Amino acid sequence: MSETSKVYLVGSGPGDPDLMTIKGQKLLKHANVVVYDALISSEILNMINSDAIKINVGKRRGSHSKLQIETTTILIEQAKKHPVVVRLKGGDPFVFGRGGEEMEDLINAGISVEVVPGITAGIAAPAYAGIPITHRNYSSSVTFVTGHEAVGKYRPGVNWSAIANGAETIVIYMGIHNLANIVTQLLLEGLISKTPIALIRWGTMLKQEQLISTLGLVVEQVKQQDFQAPAVVIVGNVVKLQKILVS
Repeated sequence: MSETSKVYLVGSGPGDPDLMTIKGQKLLKHANVVVYDALISSEILNMINSDAIKINVGKRRGSHSKLQIETTTILIEQAKKHPVVVRLKGGDPFVFGRGGEEMEDLINAGISVEVVPGITAGIAAPAYAGIPITHRNYSSSVTFVTGHEAVGKYRPGVNWSAIANGAETIVIYMGIHNLANIVTQLLLEGLISKTPIALIRWGTMLKQEQLISTLGLVVEQVKQQDFQAPAVVIVGNVVKLQKILVS
């Protein structure tokens, strides 16, 4: 392994290629290898220099994908062969992106690592939809939480009581497939059925879609409209601002 080799954990942002950092773009142009996730837009993948080795390790629900240990093994092997390896991740590497796990494994393998943050979808998607996640008159606190609780795989111990009562705005990543259970938990923990909720799919991209509703109605509306993942979910009174800020 070259003494100058390094793995860069690069956040590609929420989808809009204009939101990717300049540093991230420069690394894609100089990378020898790019190991990338699913849901990275084609416009961002086109920024990768033509001579780079491109390795897709994307994880998608309901389809075969590489295990986390396989991805880490690929990064270690490529770092032993090439000086600049980019691990390209959606959003920000450290926000529900397993970037911390990968960085830990790489450091334990004796490989130099640098993190290049990216704009996370939980901030960008609501902004593009006209929903500020904080506002002096509506919300002075926000909680980010994962809604993905797949049985037999990764089950984070989400304390929905603390979530429901701990912040005025709740931003839920990967919450569509488990939405009915999440809504039930939030209602049981004290939120009222009229609490506003927004679902934003393909946030920041030209094909962005949204569903504005309430906790009491949203599950049935998702079924009626066949609203699919990937999407972020925003719960709280800030959702009311969407009608004011988007004309």
